[in-house]
Amino acid sequence: MFDIIINPKGGKGKSLKALKTVEKLLTEHGEEYKVHNTEYAGHATVLARELSAKPDTKLIVMGGDGSFNEVLNGIVNFDNVTLGIVACGTGNDFIRASKHPKKVKDAVELILKGNVGYIDYIDVGTRRCLNVAGAGMDVDVLIRYANMKAFHGKVKYYASLFDTLAHVKWHKLRLTIDGKTMDKSVFMIGVGNGTCIGGGMPICPDAKVDDGLLSVVIVNEMKKSRIPIELPGFLTGKHVKKDYTEVYSAKEVTVEVLDDGKIELDGEVIDDKVLPCKVVHNVLKVYR
Repeated sequence: MFDIIINPKGGKGKSLKALKTVEKLLTEHGEEYKVHNTEYAGHATVLARELSAKPDTKLIVMGGDGSFNEVLNGIVNFDNVTLGIVACGTGNDFIRASKHPKKVKDAVELILKGNVGYIDYIDVGTRRCLNVAGAGMDVDVLIRYANMKAFHGKVKYYASLFDTLAHVKWHKLRLTIDGKTMDKSVFMIGVGNGTCIGGGMPICPDAKVDDGLLSVVIVNEMKKSRIPIELPGFLTGKHVKKDYTEVYSAKEVTVEVLDDGKIELDGEVIDDKVLPCKVVHNVLKVYR
């Protein structure tokens, strides 16, 4: 028996089309299933909380990074749950790192094979993060994205990005990486379990979802005139080789925002000023 959590309005109709494929394949393989439609923001967390209280829950999550994050935050007993991931969101950043299939049919066939492994997630105290936590420029972009009336999807994201770069500012942060504390003026920072943000920008290109480590990428303040020249490097992951970037691997990282900036978790902006990140290894079971 599979329980399917899906946002029926997700992906501009993409999710419902994907659901038809999932239902068809499960039926053809004689598998029973139940569909749970989300009805409001955060509903996937509520559903996951209820379903994960039952033993041997086989949970298929259909959506993007936001849906995966909501479900992760709802799981109350990890021993009870095996998670199947079917990407049908807008950005689908996490599967770039986890190597889950992009095509719905391939994702379902992977689930039906029944091979189970583990992927890491980030414990941030009162919440969990599956992909990337960050501060600085990427948060400024998300805030502009939320307030922008024009454009949609990736075009809207890149319009927000370029507008942010045209009015770039540095952010004051205090970082503690495996016990070592430093104050920084940064362009942005990514604490990655996954690799990408914004629909494919590899902020933490060397991150691995199952190595028990977080990839910490700090892009320090630089001359503003360099930004247009350096931007292509951010889109290909080459920024990690530049003189303005520091890269660390760590089990625990604390990010403290010292100015008026905010923090993001899996693309959601939060008001917290302190982000205590700790990798959780060999706990979250997934079909892979």
